[in-house]
Amino acid sequence: MSLDRSPQLRIRKTPEEAAGLCADYILESLSEALHSQPHATIAISGGSTPKPLFSALAKADFDWSKVHFFWVDERCVPPTDDQSNFKLANDTLLQPAGIRRVNVHRIFGEMDPAQAAARYAAEIAAFFELSDGELPAFDLIHRGMGADAHTASLFPGSPLIDNHTDIAAHIWVEKVKMDRVTFLPGVLEAARRTVLQVAGGDKANALRHVLTQGEDPLNYPCQIASRDSRAIWFLDEAAAAKL
Repeated sequence: MSLDRSPQLRIRKTPEEAAGLCADYILESLSEALHSQPHATIAISGGSTPKPLFSALAKADFDWSKVHFFWVDERCVPPTDDQSNFKLANDTLLQPAGIRRVNVHRIFGEMDPAQAAARYAAEIAAFFELSDGELPAFDLIHRGMGADAHTASLFPGSPLIDNHTDIAAHIWVEKVKMDRVTFLPGVLEAARRTVLQVAGGDKANALRHVLTQGEDPLNYPCQIASRDSRAIWFLDEAAAAKL
């Protein structure tokens, strides 16, 4: 990577401090987008790491009425299931912040997985008024990373990593024995801005490989759309320990 195209790393001592910094950046980015367009779009992720971020966003003095929420991926479970990425966001951000239902574009994880993926892709195509073959350009995509360097539900070795044409797809994740729906690489690459929120010492080895090794997204999927100047990483000291 050339220095001028490298991602920014913002490191804080604790996950909570990094999450607060990430929240400030997201609010700043959404505000900037709304200066020049009628609404802003953000796609968010799940897992345990975003919880303090979502709580910080919910407490912010911000007009959410023009922000539309989408999901980077979802587990194929009902929206009331504790494993649901939607449930996490709904409990910690959407309801506390009073986000209007019309602004929430969730993945219907309770449906047949293939149908859920098709429905989600169709909703995005309609919202962004896309022509056939076009991909959406989200104002901001929020992502995490697993200890195996997966991002979204793109795990190492997945054939979907080579799909740069479709919006979303169903995937069976053998590692966790679960059906999921996920954005595909082309959508991640088209985002105007990307934030990556990573916390914990169990991520340190993967993070070092993602940021310092040669381009190899098949083995390190989180390299997708994370290593240029449009990407900002928000890390705690434990995750950044081996950089």
